[in-house]
Amino acid sequence: MNNKVLHPRALEPVTLLMIVLTSVVGAIIGIQLITTLGISANTSIVGAIFAMILGRIPIGKLIAFKSVHRQNIIQTAISSATFSAASSLMLPIGIPYVLGYENLVLPLFIGVILAMFVDALLLYKFFDTKIFPAAGTWPPGIATAEAIKAGDKGGKNAKVLIGGVLIGIVGSVLKIPMSAFGVAFIGNIWALTMFGIGLLLRGYSVQLFNIDLNAYYIPHGIMIGAGIVALFQVAFTLLGKRAAKKSEELSYSKDTKEIRRGFGVGFIAYLAIALLIAVLGGIITHMSFGMLIGFILFATIAAFVHELIVGIAAMHAGWFPAFAVAFITLIVGILIGFPAPALALLAGYSAATGVAFADMGYDLKTGFILRGNGSDPALEKEGRKQQMIAGMIAFSISAIVVLLSYKSYFAQDLVAPVNHVYAATIQSGVTGDVAKQLMIWAIPGALIQLIGGSKRQMGILFATGLLLINPIAGWAVLAGILLRVIFTYVTKGKRESEMTVFAAGVIAGDALYSFFSSILKIGK
Repeated sequence: MNNKVLHPRALEPVTLLMIVLTSVVGAIIGIQLITTLGISANTSIVGAIFAMILGRIPIGKLIAFKSVHRQNIIQTAISSATFSAASSLMLPIGIPYVLGYENLVLPLFIGVILAMFVDALLLYKFFDTKIFPAAGTWPPGIATAEAIKAGDKGGKNAKVLIGGVLIGIVGSVLKIPMSAFGVAFIGNIWALTMFGIGLLLRGYSVQLFNIDLNAYYIPHGIMIGAGIVALFQVAFTLLGKRAAKKSEELSYSKDTKEIRRGFGVGFIAYLAIALLIAVLGGIITHMSFGMLIGFILFATIAAFVHELIVGIAAMHAGWFPAFAVAFITLIVGILIGFPAPALALLAGYSAATGVAFADMGYDLKTGFILRGNGSDPALEKEGRKQQMIAGMIAFSISAIVVLLSYKSYFAQDLVAPVNHVYAATIQSGVTGDVAKQLMIWAIPGALIQLIGGSKRQMGILFATGLLLINPIAGWAVLAGILLRVIFTYVTKGKRESEMTVFAAGVIAGDALYSFFSSILKIGK
């Protein structure tokens, strides 16, 4: 890349128009999917394909969309709008509604909108640092980038990608989680092996050990232990002496000073939002002063921890247990003794963080690859900025779409299915035995995370697998890892780039099938 090459701007009239149009569509799709099917599809590749098609229409300024960078801006917008409308906004505000606290919906809505923006801005600050390196896997980001590159250049890689897409679609038709299979070829082998083992243990624990892991809160305890160690690992990165400062400057575009600044600003922002939610929600009348201070601090820390755990899982595996980690926050909140209205706000606030963070990571990874993997720092910096602008516009549009539509959805009793799980937990409560189980199982979680170290994140990924009920995905991950080892051995590591392109195609095929099959179900 050349410094003289200017990156397209998100605010150019024709690009801005397409950002707005795709964001509206993405937000509507996100709301429909989360309320009817309980999922939020990855629309990045759909947005990229749409932009590619636009670029091939020989009409005036539409030809400008032949630029891979404009395609990157459009896919960033539609992806941001879909995930934010579904998981950052619609899902959280459904929790107080299901519990009958309709007066808390609007205060929480205001809070989660702000949290969503903070979420994405923090990833923007943390991207390409020791904690969240640009060289990290971010699997859906790689898939979208390879799809855009193949559409632009064609050639051998395009054939490999198309082959991967076809295999991904066929596997998805057969109900195999092909994104899990594809991730196995490009992620950290240690982290993904633990992810696969976790998925299998959760899926077959009753058959193997006659124990339902969830009934004993084993996955939750392991995630708590792993999460605590992960936080200390991040702290050591931030506070440790920078003996290798030169190598850090060469490896990352941002140093630990930038991370420290981001953590400081983020903590203050989340604290202010927690306070605002407490005031607007009127829960200050339900608690003593000491309990109110405890609520605000706990909500702030929970939002931050939730964001980091979701971000780490998303970077390594492309899957993240956002709903499950928010459930852990809720359980701890119940054990502390917060009243039901405060718990409804706590669960919603926690669930809102992490999703926009992870999705923005995927999108910036796509842009990083398309801009030459950091070979042109000036272009990379400008490209990230334009992606961020597109994301902010998309978030704003998704907030408007949700504001205009949530009442009609709630009137039809259309809420995210997981909202009923949160509500039932708040209403039934948990016993002191749960705290004991969490403490016991936090120990192995902490040990696994400690043994794996901050680069492998074995504890976090193991817990992620345990929190997800999808044993077939476990088989897919481990089968993919086995094939990866065999392929690398046979080719002596000389065809790794082809393997990455193939894996990207498999993930893309799975995403496309998931998206269009979901839309078809909604249509029916």
